[in-house]
This record gives sequence, C-alpha cells and structure tokens, in this order.
Amino acid sequence: MAEAPESQREDAALPSSSLSAPADLSAVEVAAGQEKESVEVMAEVQGVEIKSKEAAELVLGELEESTSQACAAKKIKIEIKDKKEKKHKVDEDEIQKMQILVSSFSEEQLNRYEMYRRSAFPKAAIKRLIQSITGTSVSQNVVIAMSGISKVFVGEVVEEALDVCEKWGESPPLQPKHMREAVRRLKTRGQIPNSKYKKILFH
Repeated sequence: MAEAPESQREDAALPSSSLSAPADLSAVEVAAGQEKESVEVMAEVQGVEIKSKEAAELVLGELEESTSQACAAKKIKIEIKDKKEKKHKVDEDEIQKMQILVSSFSEEQLNRYEMYRRSAFPKAAIKRLIQSITGTSVSQNVVIAMSGISKVFVGEVVEEALDVCEKWGESPPLQPKHMREAVRRLKTRGQIPNSKYKKILFH
C-alpha cells in the first residue's frame, strides 16, 4: 500500500516540460506546415502574376504588330491611290496632247494616221510564226504583245523609208529600194539587231 504513493510522488516530481514536449512538437509542425503552405501559395501567386504579365506583354506585342501592319497597309493604299491619280493625270495630258497634234494634221497626214490606227497584223499568222520559231504554244497575251511590237517596228521602217525617199528627191509611193535603205540605216544606228551569226574570237 505504501508503494503507490511513492510512484505518484515520482510522477509528480517529473518536470512539466517533459510532459508538454509532444504538444510543443505538434505546434511546431503545424507552424512549419502553415509556413510551407504560405510559401507555396506565394509561389503560385507569383507564377500567376508572371503568366499574366507575359500574357499582357504578348497581347500588347500583338496589338503593336497589328497596328503597324494596319499603318503599313494604309500607307500602301495611299501610295497606290497617288500612283493611280498621277497615271490618270498623265493619261489625260497625253490625250490632250494627242488631240492638239491630230487637230494640227493636214488632210494627208490625217489619212495616214487613220490607216495606221486601223492597220493590224493577223493574230493567227503571228501565232503560227512564234510557234514555228519557239517550237512551243504561246498564250493570247504574247500574241497580242508581239502584234503590237511588229506594228511599231513596221511603222519605224516606213517612217525611215519616207525620209529616204524625200532625201533622194523622189516622191511616194515607197519602193523596195527605199525600204532596203531604211532597214540598212536602222541597222547602222543599232535600232535593228543583226540576225547574222558572227563568230567571236577571244584572244
């Protein structure tokens, strides 16, 4: 019976700090867990802020790029509009000059000009000629372009032949000798390419 009170005295003699140690450890663990959670929350918040900042910068960059593209497109449209206006103005000036020139023509010159405007090479013949030279089929646009170039070339030869006829003291109509002399003069001035092959020797 006397042993029980002694054990009770020993328990009472133990320091109170040893009894409250588990409670202190759990408090420290809870505090550490809360601190860790707060750190994680702060990291998540910072990550969200960084992502939102990157998204804002990306949106801002896209807006700047779109505005720059819009400005460039607007500038191109303005330049195209200016070019069209200038071209239209040049066309109007050319039409006025041509009207003044035609109004000053004599009757013979006016007849020649009308015949020149009406004359044209048959496109079927031009197409056959191009295909026989190139060996391939060509589009209609190429045929139209070659017909126009051929007409201009013939006009230059005829104009030179008329000058030859006048210098020789002769009157039209033109003769083959006038045409041959006109072609020779144009070749000497380099306006007609020489079709004959020349062997070039390199020293």
